[in-house]
Amino acid sequence: MTLANLAIARQVAEDLDLEPEFMILGMREGEISYLNDPRVTDFTIDTRSLLSPSGFWSAIGDQDCVLDIGAGDSFADIYGPRRFAFLWLTKMMTIARRIPLLLSPQTIGPFTKPAYRPFAKVALSRADTVVARDQLSLDVLRQLAPTAKGLLSVDVAFALPYVDRSAERGGAKVRVGVNVSGLLFNEADSGRNRFGLEVHYAELMRRLLRDIEARPDMEAHLITHATHPHILWDDDRSVADKLAEEFPSAVRVADFAGPSEAKSYISAMDFLIAGRMHACIAALSSGTPVVPVAYSRKFSGLFGMLGYGWMIPVTGTSTDEALVYLHDCIARRDLLARDSLESFEKARGPLGVYADRLRDLFSASVSGA
Repeated sequence: MTLANLAIARQVAEDLDLEPEFMILGMREGEISYLNDPRVTDFTIDTRSLLSPSGFWSAIGDQDCVLDIGAGDSFADIYGPRRFAFLWLTKMMTIARRIPLLLSPQTIGPFTKPAYRPFAKVALSRADTVVARDQLSLDVLRQLAPTAKGLLSVDVAFALPYVDRSAERGGAKVRVGVNVSGLLFNEADSGRNRFGLEVHYAELMRRLLRDIEARPDMEAHLITHATHPHILWDDDRSVADKLAEEFPSAVRVADFAGPSEAKSYISAMDFLIAGRMHACIAALSSGTPVVPVAYSRKFSGLFGMLGYGWMIPVTGTSTDEALVYLHDCIARRDLLARDSLESFEKARGPLGVYADRLRDLFSASVSGA
């Protein structure tokens, strides 16, 4: 998301004959290690930097505007109070400094726990603009904060630059990309299942890989997408390593240097099953047939808005049914590929809505309006 959001913002700025400089404000140190751009600096948000007058408060004071993407779906109550508190406080500090705050395309909510709702409402209402990435999120915004300035767009990851490798599809073996979410796998293996998935995610992934291993005409590619070295519970790499040992015929794809490299690789797959939303978007925006394994309403909200109905939902499908469904989708991958391209075309208009709002924001920031 960061790289795609940068690409959109940079293009808008350059269209206005501006030379933009960016500061990435994130909660993980070295979040832009894959970028090599002197016009982009990095600032780590932690408790110390929030409390120090020379920390976050000072950093945002040097900006003309702030584009807060909220990690895509983290301005919600599903990830717990600590993450919510960081995202809420950084918004309110930006507002207090009178720096124009635009919430870039993201999922709004859910806010099912009453304690979160008044805090969310005040931040959403006082932001310059809130851009929802699906209709469900825009509906939540209008219900929770009716005075907020809301717009409907789509996930910025649809604009992520990549090298098109689709010509590599259709080889001797059907190459099935399998993006196993470390978060969902560990939740299932531990028995916690805090997202309430009806399928047993770890069992489903193992059974799928076992089936592919038994097929001489197929080859599984274990693709990591979310890598969190300091949060092993949420890290795809350790799970991919584990599954590569269990299923030695599977290709353990090397970790990618950055998100564009991941999307480029996904564009070469004949099919993708993914637990990470942005792996799904990488497939959808490169014409790769994909079946997302949903764990929140952000999946149905985004893909439903684009008319892409191929998905394993959070509830309503057993593990056995999900496995049968996946095999059926692999067999019908040509149909899914056509649907993915049609959905990507539908995303272009909403992306333009976001770019237009950035154009207005940047123009006003430069003129001092």
